Amino acid sequence: MTNHVHLIISAKDADINLAFVVRDIKKYTSYKLLDTIRHTPFESKKQWMLWMFERTGSKNTSNERCQLWQNGYYPIELSSVALVEQRLDYIHNNPVRGGFVLSAEEYKYSSARNYAGGIDCMMNVTFL
Repeated sequence: MTNHVHLIISAKDADINLAFVVRDIKKYTSYKLLDTIRHTPFESKKQWMLWMFERTGSKNTSNERCQLWQNGYYPIELSSVALVEQRLDYIHNNPVRGGFVLSAEEYKYSSARNYAGGIDCMMNVTFL
């Protein structure tokens, strides 16, 4: 989606804390996105976005400078096949409900493309 991300993640090692995995994903993507914004000369809202991220970051003492992601995350334990299927369907149809596309596999940044056998997929997916 344009303003949030849904993930189904797991760790091979039971000792790995998924909160740390989410933290690291947010940290990595923040640096990459901010770097891209800073170094893209044709981004029309560049100055405004950087100002917003810096302004938000200045209000949070746990940030060094900018804040791109909201604090926290909202985990849901997927303890059954039915829950996995329900959440996967929810994630895939989120762009449809948002009015961005007519069918889930049309959304460029969705694993629904992978599940539909698409050839123009943006990411590698481990099928559930």
